[in-house]
Amino acid sequence: MAQISQLIGNWFATSSAQLSPKLRRGNRLRTIQASLAIENNTLTLEQVTAVIAGKKVLGLPREIQEVKNAFDAYDQLPNWQATKVEHLLSAHKLMMQTLIDSAGHFRSEGVGVYKDKQLIHMAPPASRVQLLINDLLTWLKNTDCHPLIASCVFHYEFEYIHLFTDGNGRIGRLWQTLYLSQWQPMFEYLPVETVIKEQQDEYYQALAASDQASNSTPFITFMLNALLVAMKESAMNEIVVNQANENSLSAQVSAQVKLLLNWLSNKEPQKLSIVMTELALKHRATFKKNYITPALTNDFIALTHPDSPRSPQQKYYLTALGKRFISENNTDD
Repeated sequence: MAQISQLIGNWFATSSAQLSPKLRRGNRLRTIQASLAIENNTLTLEQVTAVIAGKKVLGLPREIQEVKNAFDAYDQLPNWQATKVEHLLSAHKLMMQTLIDSAGHFRSEGVGVYKDKQLIHMAPPASRVQLLINDLLTWLKNTDCHPLIASCVFHYEFEYIHLFTDGNGRIGRLWQTLYLSQWQPMFEYLPVETVIKEQQDEYYQALAASDQASNSTPFITFMLNALLVAMKESAMNEIVVNQANENSLSAQVSAQVKLLLNWLSNKEPQKLSIVMTELALKHRATFKKNYITPALTNDFIALTHPDSPRSPQQKYYLTALGKRFISENNTDD
């Protein structure tokens, strides 16, 4: 927990706790591919990327549908609250639509978890599912536990209850991400699922060990380590992306973009209309094409509402990379 907290602090200090758009999208695709691979989906990262891009992919229809569903579910994260049961059911309905008849509904019969035809976990009776999940969500809402610990406890207890006939694993991982992202937004795009996939046997062993001990500590320990590894990898990837961006900076940056960056320097986030007025520009389409779009593409500027590009409250601000470009280049030329 101390190491994770230190990384969070470093992240805020160096990047305002916001990954670059390119890395956010890459992490989201890796998350989806890994979470589904844990559930035996065979599509590769390249195929998942193609599916999301709307391209034709040679694969099983069910697996392709799983990818589309998962992308839709993760895309809805900002609209859900982790402690609301109706949001949990909505997430399951979205994640499992057209895959099972009971999407969005608790299971109505007993289920067991098997590995190599061997029963490794018998879930509580279906008649207790509603009561157990209500108790768990109430605990999650009121607990004084550190969010890192609480998220791991929830994840374990969720898998123990086994709310649904199918989709429990992917929803449990999704919901831990949701809970953590509502504590620290950076977790929304943290691909911890990729670490779990690489340590899949240890993941199931931690679940089994917690079952046998009637104590979630083994699973908490595993998940905290997975979160730490995922954070270290993402921090390193961000450094690599930033260095690549820096190496590509050159005189090819247009005079229009330089003018925009200069004006935004040392200012609070600004609305598009304000920027145009201050720069004495009138044609919105041309302004976006020659100024805004290339500045966004190079990660020089960012949106205050990146998930809602057309928001009437949308504003633009200079990123750390944009500030560095200004300081290292004569943008007054």
